[in-house]
Amino acid sequence: MMAVLRLEGVSVVEGDAQVLTDLDWTIEPGQHWALLGLNGSGKSTLIRLASMYRHPSAGRVEVLGEELGRTDVRQLRKRIGLASAGLADLLRPQLSCLDVVMTAGNAALEPWWHHYGPDDIIRAQDLLAQVGCAHLSERRFGTLSSGERQRILVARALLPEPGLVLLDEPTAALDLAGREQLVTTLDELASHPDTPPIVLVTHHVEEIPPAFGHVLLLTDGFCTGSGPIDDVLTSESLSACFGLPVSLERRGDRWLALPSAPLEPGSAADQALSPPVRSGSRRRAGLSSPAGY
Repeated sequence: MMAVLRLEGVSVVEGDAQVLTDLDWTIEPGQHWALLGLNGSGKSTLIRLASMYRHPSAGRVEVLGEELGRTDVRQLRKRIGLASAGLADLLRPQLSCLDVVMTAGNAALEPWWHHYGPDDIIRAQDLLAQVGCAHLSERRFGTLSSGERQRILVARALLPEPGLVLLDEPTAALDLAGREQLVTTLDELASHPDTPPIVLVTHHVEEIPPAFGHVLLLTDGFCTGSGPIDDVLTSESLSACFGLPVSLERRGDRWLALPSAPLEPGSAADQALSPPVRSGSRRRAGLSSPAGY
């Protein structure tokens, strides 16, 4: 069976910064992955590679059976669902939620340049209902709460019936209620057999939906763990990933991580949690493609 995503020996260099180093990663059909790592660890760069908005400096990237550099990425991107902070910033606040979702069918940011028929409207309405936002169909996108906006973006990412869905830190800036609503939505989606593989980028194990069965740990551009979540995610692996002693617990079907020792200001762990911004920095606010993804 064809892999949904395959990275082989991938490295990315930006200026004098080594962003990713010799990374291998394969996502098979039916798998849902959490991608964990500190700020600056290379997570957003990895999402840009997977969404075909970034070429590697070395290595091979294959998405949905097509190799980056040997395919028309403009067409392939229509088969990849993407939600990111950068995309949310590109959407006009006056757009209705229905239009935000529906325009994904043409990878567009506005409904003006394409014709949308009854089937397009029904499809968008069905997805809004699927993420618990049917009542927001006619609301302006700019009037929504952060949690509501993220669920609308998830619906948009699913509209073109993609083969892969990439969610770049969708829980960022959400309050507790918004986070839990989104985690529940993602868990329900991942539990459905027809949902394509989803990659969720996050800093927090508490945000991993129960139905996500795989995890990749990224530390300073290196993969430090990859595979089934019950095998890979441990106190030791998470401590190494985040650069501080962590105690990891499983409470019911959710994860909880707490520092197992005080974090001293100025310590190596403290500095690891606050990497400096420099030329060629790996920090990314999100994707900002004019194509609408």
